[in-house]
Amino acid sequence: MSRRMRDALVALTAGVLASAAVSSGAVAQGTSKPFLASLHTIRTIASTVPSNGDVNPYGVALVQHSAGSLVAGDYLVSNFNAKSNNQGTGTTIVQITPAGKLSLFAALSSKSLPGACPGGVGLTTALGILPGGYVVVGSLPTTNGKSATAKAGCLIVLNSDGKAVETIAGPKIAGPWDMATVTHGSTSTLFVSNALNGGASAGVHVIDNSTVVRISLRTTGGTPTVVSEQLVASRIPWRNDKAALVIGPTGLALAGNGTLYVADTLENRIIAIPNAMTRNTALPDAGITVSAGGHLKQPLGLELAPGGDILTTNAGDGNIVETTPTGHQVAVFAGDAKSGAGSLFGLLIAPGGKGIVYVDDGLNTLRLLN
Repeated sequence: MSRRMRDALVALTAGVLASAAVSSGAVAQGTSKPFLASLHTIRTIASTVPSNGDVNPYGVALVQHSAGSLVAGDYLVSNFNAKSNNQGTGTTIVQITPAGKLSLFAALSSKSLPGACPGGVGLTTALGILPGGYVVVGSLPTTNGKSATAKAGCLIVLNSDGKAVETIAGPKIAGPWDMATVTHGSTSTLFVSNALNGGASAGVHVIDNSTVVRISLRTTGGTPTVVSEQLVASRIPWRNDKAALVIGPTGLALAGNGTLYVADTLENRIIAIPNAMTRNTALPDAGITVSAGGHLKQPLGLELAPGGDILTTNAGDGNIVETTPTGHQVAVFAGDAKSGAGSLFGLLIAPGGKGIVYVDDGLNTLRLLN
């Protein structure tokens, strides 16, 4: 059976299973209480717009340990657009306290980068913090906000004071769109979804060549050092898009059993990559479908709930969807009922599991659902 035939069957099944979960926080029959069912109120923490006017917040990360300018409990947010609202031109990372005070953590430029980054700076959803307070952020840059000028970009490593100290670029980095990080001892691992491969061309078309790459870093004794790079998934589709710049694989999260979950935005599905930490070949056929269709409408950000369910933010309608690892879509919450489509990107679990913190690029805010 081909992947598209299999996904059609999965999508049909998911739609039936999710039919009992169409309202905000609804619970599907025969399941335990979803994480979303315990959340009811949305509160705006702060605006994400710094003094230079950058907009379109994409990535969000929680500071776990204080170091340099980083304060434990604060949030970092990366901006994809400059004040002009051209996509792929945002250059800032802001730091926001739980009480809503905003400060500038980093302002980057192509001239300030210490290594290669094809195309320059346009900060994406790929944002994480490593031991020692090193921050890693993705760049998928354009010169004018159009996909025809998009370049492969890079990952930018900053120290805890917001200064760029390293770039990670090369043939396996092609529009780093989102990222998950995990640390074991002296080694940190980045899982990076590439939203394009080989550069973008003008027009709207689909290319089945996006990837997920695993990057191992040595994170003791100074600036993180790349030890190895390995593709763990390939042949994921992406498309140029006038409104969204590019639609391709986005959010990632690693489960305790070693399965990496990825939001396949273009095909409205969640995919699984087993043995993601150890596999030495790319999973063929664009990953294993966990759930497709139903309430998944261009899923972007992806995170695991405390109980292990998969949370995704929809670009298609501004909803947050909860899906079990077995593919049942069990709850839906309107994360942005006003701005709706295209507003939600990065998300994370609030400290203590007390809600979901997410960016809303329709309102240029950091928000808390609890």
